[in-house]
Amino acid sequence: MHIDDGPAGILESSYQYGATPLNASSRSLPLRTFLFGYPLHNSLAPLLHAKLFERLALPWTYHLMETQDASEFIPSLRESDVIGCAVTMPYKVSMMSAVDEVTPEGRIIGAINTVFIRKAQDGRPRYIGTNTDCIGVREAFLQNFPDILKHSTGKPGLVIGAGGACRSSIYALWKWLGSNKIYLVNRLESEVVEVIRSLKASGFEGELIHVSSIEMAQQLEAPVLVVGTVPDIPPRDEGEIMARDIVTTFLSKENKGYVLEMCYHPNPRTYFFEMASTAGWRVLYGTEAMIYQGVAQQVLWTELPVEKLDLQEIKQAITDIIELRH
Repeated sequence: MHIDDGPAGILESSYQYGATPLNASSRSLPLRTFLFGYPLHNSLAPLLHAKLFERLALPWTYHLMETQDASEFIPSLRESDVIGCAVTMPYKVSMMSAVDEVTPEGRIIGAINTVFIRKAQDGRPRYIGTNTDCIGVREAFLQNFPDILKHSTGKPGLVIGAGGACRSSIYALWKWLGSNKIYLVNRLESEVVEVIRSLKASGFEGELIHVSSIEMAQQLEAPVLVVGTVPDIPPRDEGEIMARDIVTTFLSKENKGYVLEMCYHPNPRTYFFEMASTAGWRVLYGTEAMIYQGVAQQVLWTELPVEKLDLQEIKQAITDIIELRH
């Protein structure tokens, strides 16, 4: 993990919300975590967390809670043997109001994907919402390219798409990876306008630029970091075709950088992955971000140095199951 904002920093800062909920016997008890969302049938999270708990020698478990009933969240979270949970679509935004407090990352991004527990002074549990998706983006780049900040600091970044993953990607590029401005490319201008509005309203201080034409892309400095956050679906309408052509223009520039392709289902070697790789960029699979956001979740739940584990075996297990599904 990144030395300045890695797990030690994440864990230390989590105690501002209260004391540890763990006691001397907690790590020998069959405590539970879960993923709340719908649908969940393609989730790789159970495999990831089962492997991490196994490596940590904890008898803890992680299970899927696939439901369209949001009212089930609070009772499930407050069960006595639950030590935290993960949250995914369609609840990342709505569950911000269900927790006691939201961290700055969660507030600015406007979504949470993790809930961890800390104890108030009177001993009651406090449920804290945060966003580790942004940490996943950060660590995917930093762990695979240790000297990347030498190249990315003070240079533009590019985020493709305007959904939930785009906001955490923007945050990571701005907060930790040195991007001095971030280009946004998307099929619909209205979605980009809303992303910029909501981020600025939440305290985001970076420069965001909507790139809406090939001519504009041609005139701009090449980005060093690129994050793709859209599904692997061929462009059909005019907006999607324009977005693809703008991205192609950026990838065709002389200076090449680094790409994280967040889409990995059903096949991590997406059209965008292949296009960027062929153009000479260094490209990462989205499973890298998925794994590192999960490691950050485990740090908050277990309060152990999960980041020191060798993750190669886990990465291979995830690759194997994706190939089997595909």
